Amino acid sequence: MRCYLHAFLLCTVLTFFSLLYVFSQLASTLEAGDERGVKERGLPDKSRHDAGSLLRKRPGLVGLRSSDEALDRCKSLSVSYWNPYWRLPADVCGVNCLLDSSLSERSGSAAREHADERSHLAVVACGPRLEETLTMLKSAVLFGKKPLHFYIFAEDELHDSFRNGLKSWPRSVQTRFNFTIYPITFPKENAKEWKKLFKPCASQRLFLPLILTEVDSLIYVDTDILFLRPVEDIWSLLSQFNSSHLAAMAPEHEEPRIGWYNRFARHPYYGKTGVNSGVMLMNMTRIREKFFKNDMTAVALQWGEILMPLLQKYKLNITWGDQDLLNIIFHFNPESLFVFPCQWNYRPDHCIYGSNCHQAEQEGVFILHGNRGVYHDDKQPAFRAVYEAIQKYPFGGNMETSLLQPLDASLQSTTHTYCGRASHLFTKRLKRSLASVQQDAARGK
Repeated sequence: MRCYLHAFLLCTVLTFFSLLYVFSQLASTLEAGDERGVKERGLPDKSRHDAGSLLRKRPGLVGLRSSDEALDRCKSLSVSYWNPYWRLPADVCGVNCLLDSSLSERSGSAAREHADERSHLAVVACGPRLEETLTMLKSAVLFGKKPLHFYIFAEDELHDSFRNGLKSWPRSVQTRFNFTIYPITFPKENAKEWKKLFKPCASQRLFLPLILTEVDSLIYVDTDILFLRPVEDIWSLLSQFNSSHLAAMAPEHEEPRIGWYNRFARHPYYGKTGVNSGVMLMNMTRIREKFFKNDMTAVALQWGEILMPLLQKYKLNITWGDQDLLNIIFHFNPESLFVFPCQWNYRPDHCIYGSNCHQAEQEGVFILHGNRGVYHDDKQPAFRAVYEAIQKYPFGGNMETSLLQPLDASLQSTTHTYCGRASHLFTKRLKRSLASVQQDAARGK
């Protein structure tokens, strides 16, 4: 009788392990079949994308390694909830599996908040844009309260100047940001064509998701941007993305009667008046994973596959270079774009013929965009006044007497222009930002 019992127990154990093996192989087969089907149909891998959506909706950096962490052996990997931990590659640390799993959505929240603390800001600078770019970065540091990482793409001859300029700032300021300087790089086979598209190097922004492969989310800005509100405030808009959003921009125009795209464009564009790419918030993980609908082929294409064919098709019809290409992409993929209000990208078009950015009238200007060179000529003196006030402000000086008062005095002399009459909108939010910084300083933060 005892022999029969031992045999029964042995059979039970063997059956249990056999079932485990069968289920494991079945999971592998289903996963492989799904991936093959996705590739054969040219469709996005929705299971992979949705599996990470809970995490990717939040602002953050997954897998970024700073210079201090260069020896970190862990790879960035978004893990499906059902993907068995023991089948991950050996160079992916177990903590990634924990943080990306549904079971850790609550228990891992503190760790993610720490990882999401830093905002990531990219800029592309070529030609005589050094001082303008440093002033933009200065505005980002002045009003922000959370740490920043700058990704500066510049021509080789500007690298030392950027490095020396940033390192000349006071040590107390330098502790609030890190920076990395990159060369200008385009695909070798079409480098000259990309570089001369619109302004020198402007199209570099299109390739950021393919270059910064370990960066999850990023704010791209033109060199002629000035932050009048902390960078982390626009960074927080990432948390408003739904599961399909992968980028955010502001409309090109608020008033269709003076809109450029709806009156003159010879190519598809987003929405009623197009979008402006001078301030662009990107979930680059989603951009890299997305398969984009287009008018060139019935098969959806990934980011790295769609750019050159678009340029070849529309290069004789586009005026604003890479911005037009972005408008074409989001025309065919409107569900992928989150549109934020004009106060996050306030340009002369919003006041040159009278105020037409209603959100700015209510809450003030959050980000000033001095396109068309208005920081350096006399066409829009109100814009130039803000630029010069921030440029001349000495780090450590009293913001009330050394920045705000000189700015108010300069703006008083611009009321003969439409933008000058709306210049109170420039300082409305700025005053709150300065007051907050001064309060923190008084508390010793």
